[in-house]
Amino acid sequence: MRLSNLADYAVVLMSAAARQCGSVPLHAAMLAEQTGIPGPTVQKLVSGLARAGLLVSTRGTGGGVRLARPAAAISIADIIEAVEGPIALTTCVEDGRHDCALEGNCRVKPHWGVVNNAVRGALAQISLASLSGAPAPGAGRPGGSAGLPPPTAPAFAGATR
Repeated sequence: MRLSNLADYAVVLMSAAARQCGSVPLHAAMLAEQTGIPGPTVQKLVSGLARAGLLVSTRGTGGGVRLARPAAAISIADIIEAVEGPIALTTCVEDGRHDCALEGNCRVKPHWGVVNNAVRGALAQISLASLSGAPAPGAGRPGGSAGLPPPTAPAFAGATR
């Protein structure tokens, strides 16, 4: 199983937003510079993450994006599902899917739900705050240019920019 580059980039982008802690709205260009993710990809991700309710986007002077809720209340599963849809390791675990040629005789199908739930549960246990090192509410802002830490590499091994 491998995440798409877009899902990986979404985690990186959300981590950068979490480190800002909502103190200053971030612009897409600032996120692109900070993360190394191309600007058009950042804009696409910001739109999708805002539609999913993970980011709040404000237009105009003083606008930008910020987390829709505290980083501790956003899981890695939330971010991945915002980009890729529900986590489903096989079509067997997708509701309403019955297109597997082996479905009638498969003795593994009843167990895929357990496996899928374990993977999704593990991703749901990892908060954006723990991944990004975001300080607790009320703590000082991290250092770095424009209040942000240095650019980060993609969050998952094997991903490329």
